[in-house]
Amino acid sequence: MAFFTNDNLKLAYLDEGRREGPAVLLLHGFASSVKANWVDPGWIETLGDAGFRVLAFDHRGHGASDKPHEESAYPPQRMARDAVALLDHLSIDRAALFGYSVGARIAASAALDAPDRFPALIFGGLAFSMVEGVGNRTAAIADAMRAPSLEQVTDAWGRTFRAFADYTGADREALAACITASHSELTREEICRIEQPTLIAVGTKDDLAGSPEKLAALMPNAEPLSIEGRDHMLAVGDRTFKEAVLRFLEDHRNRL
Repeated sequence: MAFFTNDNLKLAYLDEGRREGPAVLLLHGFASSVKANWVDPGWIETLGDAGFRVLAFDHRGHGASDKPHEESAYPPQRMARDAVALLDHLSIDRAALFGYSVGARIAASAALDAPDRFPALIFGGLAFSMVEGVGNRTAAIADAMRAPSLEQVTDAWGRTFRAFADYTGADREALAACITASHSELTREEICRIEQPTLIAVGTKDDLAGSPEKLAALMPNAEPLSIEGRDHMLAVGDRTFKEAVLRFLEDHRNRL
């Protein structure tokens, strides 16, 4: 992976696919990485084979990027500026923006801040929870990251993310700061201002994301997608999800 710099942080990125094709920028989920969220499930290959230029980067606090421990580094609006900075770094005017889980929340912030740069949007793994929140799960996951060991974590979601962080060798203090600061909700008024065509995709067994139909109902140009039989972790690589994304991008290719 190559690197670019924004906000005094060094961030790792990937630039694959057809260079002359329309660009798609991918934003991975919490505690994940470009490799885990996009390379291993086949998204880079799928989008590249469809003729797109595929961009992705490890969020601050994740993967091969710098990992500040201060919560002030991780508000979604601040993380969204990393997406714009990568387009600037590569001299790309605009790109479809595809975020999964917390990446969808960051994508929504970027869409509000720079609508001309991101003319088509895909939110995966996060829907109405952008507005109503996820209850005490954020604090439970942060506590799990800071626990001395996985054995001392009792919350189910905390155990899931802590086990994944241990498996990948992540910086758990950076992740705790990120989960605490990056999960601020968007208001209904902000969601209503997202006018770009948007696909909102959530697994039918995902009890973290919230309703895609309820989020789409707030937006002027959004369509919901239910990914049958998939939970939050398994929806990302689903074949029907990929097919729907390719159809959506093809429908809006002239905007990119």
